[in-house]
Amino acid sequence: MKGQKMSKIRMNTELRTKILNRYRDSAEQENTQELEAFKQAREQVDLIYPSTFELARQVVERAYPSEDVATCRTLKQKYGEPLDVVAKDKCFYFSYARENPSEDEDKKVSEHFDFGLFGEISDNSYRDESGKQFAYAYYRDELKAKDLDADILAKQNGKDDNPHKTKHMDLNDRALGYSGYSRYNSNDNNVGIAKDFDKQYELDIIGTSHCRSRTIACDEQEFLIFKMFKQAKGQLIVCHQKWIDSITKQCDAMKTGLKAYRYLSEGVELMSELGVACDEAELIRTNSTGLVIYNPVNLASMIKGMKNTTITREQKIAFRKQYEANKVN
Repeated sequence: MKGQKMSKIRMNTELRTKILNRYRDSAEQENTQELEAFKQAREQVDLIYPSTFELARQVVERAYPSEDVATCRTLKQKYGEPLDVVAKDKCFYFSYARENPSEDEDKKVSEHFDFGLFGEISDNSYRDESGKQFAYAYYRDELKAKDLDADILAKQNGKDDNPHKTKHMDLNDRALGYSGYSRYNSNDNNVGIAKDFDKQYELDIIGTSHCRSRTIACDEQEFLIFKMFKQAKGQLIVCHQKWIDSITKQCDAMKTGLKAYRYLSEGVELMSELGVACDEAELIRTNSTGLVIYNPVNLASMIKGMKNTTITREQKIAFRKQYEANKVN
């Protein structure tokens, strides 16, 4: 009523969560230096993958000539399983010999390089999370489109394993079709995105044992190019981590401030100062994810649907159409 002063709405945990979620969504869309570095790192991966894999093809085919691979396959057809020695793989141990190594250096330099989506990036390690860090960062948009937490490893960086982390990792792995890599070759049970990605980067090798046991020779220049490929994948992880760290710090500061606010209007004012659209009335009407639940028309339609359950199919369709129309309005 005109001239009547409206009472202020007190802040509570739910309202603070709504404001914080709204801010995080906005922060992820803001074109910052950290986001731009992340995008550029992902573009660099797209550029370096095909050229490095072509070099890998040349090096691998020097060690396992295509005519030898064809001969082995012919012998398998003739003699069966005992001659089943050709396999496809996406990871390789490449090595070169130093010309003049110092006393504390090995003459032979070797390293593991994995072209798979979930391939580990750390040197000679199969037990870290770098493969998943890369996969989640590279396919972040696709995971976010499925309402999954693609940033879970970045958010949990430095923390011990816990059920929350494991839950979101499992959901991400399932969405990307990852079921785990074999210890011996790339004949895995992956499906979907992971399988399609890996299929692009498989080469024929002779010998089905672990890739560490079949080190493939290359020259020093080729080895350096493979190192640059691995560094590009690692840089994507680093840039993703820095971007998410930046957003996390902002949200932590928001939490501290929101805890001190007594009234919703203070939170709305903060968002306005930060340039984020935030309407007090809308916050009251929605739940923490933004779904309208307190609109009287929507709530009435939902309650009506809880009774007279023997209505006809045609009536149910009509009620549903009316509900959808009211929701849009």
